[in-house]
Amino acid sequence: MKIKAISLSIAMYCGIAFAAQNDQLPTPSQTQVTERFAELALECVHKEYPNIIKHMMTGDEDVKTPKELYPAFYGCFDWHSSVHGHWLLTRIASQHPDSAHYKAIMASLGQSFSQANIQGELAYFNREGTGTSFERPYGLAWFLQLTSELREWDNPQAKKWLATLMPLENKIVANLTDWLPKLSFPIRVGEHSQTAFAFGLMLDWSKTANNTAFNQLLKSTVTRLYANDVNCPLAYEPSGQDFLSPCIAEADLMRRVFPNAEYSKWLSAFLPSIPTDGNGNWLSVATVVDKSDGKLAHLDGLNLSRAWMLEGIASALPEDDKRLAAINSAAKKHHQAGINSVIHDMHYMGSHWLGSFATYLTTERGL
Repeated sequence: MKIKAISLSIAMYCGIAFAAQNDQLPTPSQTQVTERFAELALECVHKEYPNIIKHMMTGDEDVKTPKELYPAFYGCFDWHSSVHGHWLLTRIASQHPDSAHYKAIMASLGQSFSQANIQGELAYFNREGTGTSFERPYGLAWFLQLTSELREWDNPQAKKWLATLMPLENKIVANLTDWLPKLSFPIRVGEHSQTAFAFGLMLDWSKTANNTAFNQLLKSTVTRLYANDVNCPLAYEPSGQDFLSPCIAEADLMRRVFPNAEYSKWLSAFLPSIPTDGNGNWLSVATVVDKSDGKLAHLDGLNLSRAWMLEGIASALPEDDKRLAAINSAAKKHHQAGINSVIHDMHYMGSHWLGSFATYLTTERGL
């Protein structure tokens, strides 16, 4: 995977904040945005409230606080955002150990990844009321992305944390292995339950973890559910609270399954509307009207995820493919709009999760 250099500067970020207050939108550098992303995650991974939980209660004894339910992943408003907030911190620390935030990141990760905390998380997954559908597939996919990052990080402490997390990883993979053969249809929505995006992260994990059995099961599931799809109705997107594109996410998923030549042919049938004249206006950037509305704010995430998915699609096409110019042009527009949304005018309804999406994009994690 490609890795962009990460460098942090408090003074430079302060310049961004000052300019934003004066309604100016300067183009931030990679140094500036990375610092901002780290700060967003550090501010929320141990911030318990506000919080929204998905928790089935079977009696009065099941009424508990988020931290009591999820002793490691109780922050950042919800379980899955806490998980990918920890992934964000792991990603930044692994790529730039000399960063100004490195010590704070390591302390934060160490606080979360204690044996007691992860045993508590595992106990929640094993409790009778939780079942196998908790945070499936989105949160589980991000957890696997977190352990992928720890596997690739050449750091003794990261290896210790990975060993601590592995019992929970094993439980999650077992739950997914049981679920995949039962899934009769793909889930084609623009929010958390979408299968295309989650399957992409899971496939990437299966390669990093060298889990051949899960990789083969997932590839066969993806082929069964998606390989024959044609004419995806991109004109009907987005829905008002999407943060994932059903069509673009599926196209990004299938590059992980098909050989390049076969993928190019499949893409022609699946998204025949991609221009060949270089026009980038075939996919419009989304705009958030009210950033304090957590659902409406999803559209900022849509711009970010579209950008990295379009880059992924482009990476699987031959250099002389006539669609590349239009794909890259649309990716660039979405990239710029998405990053600006994270740097400027943030509300906690977006700041608790958008930094992870922005980091996934700017560090080219999926390529």
